Amino acid sequence: MIITKTPFRMSFFGGGTDMESFFRENGGAVISTSFDKYCYVIVRHLPRFFDYSTELSYSKIERITDIEDINHPAVRNAMKMLDMHEIRLTYEADLPARSGLGTSSSFAVGMLNAFYALKGKYADKKKLADEAIYLERVLCNEAGGWQDQIAASYGGFNKIVFNTDGTYDVFPLIIHPDRKNLLNDNLMMFFTGFTRFSSETQKENAAGYAEKIAQLKEMLTLVDEAEKILTDNHSDMNEFGRLLDKTWRLKRQTGGAITTNSIDELYEKGIRAGALGGKLLGAGGGGFLLFYVQPEKQEAVKEAMKDLLYVPFRFEDGGTRVIHYTPEIYIPKEELE
Repeated sequence: MIITKTPFRMSFFGGGTDMESFFRENGGAVISTSFDKYCYVIVRHLPRFFDYSTELSYSKIERITDIEDINHPAVRNAMKMLDMHEIRLTYEADLPARSGLGTSSSFAVGMLNAFYALKGKYADKKKLADEAIYLERVLCNEAGGWQDQIAASYGGFNKIVFNTDGTYDVFPLIIHPDRKNLLNDNLMMFFTGFTRFSSETQKENAAGYAEKIAQLKEMLTLVDEAEKILTDNHSDMNEFGRLLDKTWRLKRQTGGAITTNSIDELYEKGIRAGALGGKLLGAGGGGFLLFYVQPEKQEAVKEAMKDLLYVPFRFEDGGTRVIHYTPEIYIPKEELE
């Protein structure tokens, strides 16, 4: 039996510039971090006592005898890609799916990590990120960028740079622990209750894409500004919050499905209560609202958001990992015949 633990991510700056259609022309970069909310993927070989050969348990339960009959596209394609058979897979998570925190990509990374471990093979972080990108963007043909898979695989607080030749580089940000804790203490996250499929939102936002290039280019310049604020011990951390507000107002212009009237009202309510800035996490349309709030204003913001679920969190550095490994004796059916 294998159990993997894979963090979710929050993206601060540069979201949208990780789309291949953008960065192959203009380059791209994001600043993001993983944090202490996780998904768990439990995988083992299914004993041959049943009239089905594979069992999946996520928001649904699937029991099938032919991999082609699997409804979950990521599982189906991953099992075919890595030649997996007779699997029992269970998914657990600390936060709901389709909530803007890269949950589907964290699942993809954790599942691939578990499949390799079940085969007795080690896959490094880059291999897992690359194959999760290929799985979601090519095999499953889901619209979206590349940052989620990389963040879930590598973990930590990073600047991820996307190059015009289709490669990427991961640069851990060197932030003094006191500044990092200060930032963490000044961030507040609330669940709006709205969920959506990121790939569907990305498709909606692709309409009129050419007109959004200017906003995306400006959002890209904010990545370097944010990096300077984080890494310069003499800079005012509150500028990070104000920059979040700037990038969110730019992001709202990059697609009609980014926000809704309800989310706009919630965001402005948080600003009026004292937040310096914030953003909706993920592709847009719902999920989690993140605010930057100085300590003395946090109770007022909580009161303003009293109808939403407040979710405290801490940054984490681990990325995906195998937390339980019990080797199995597994002999493929064809070798028994």
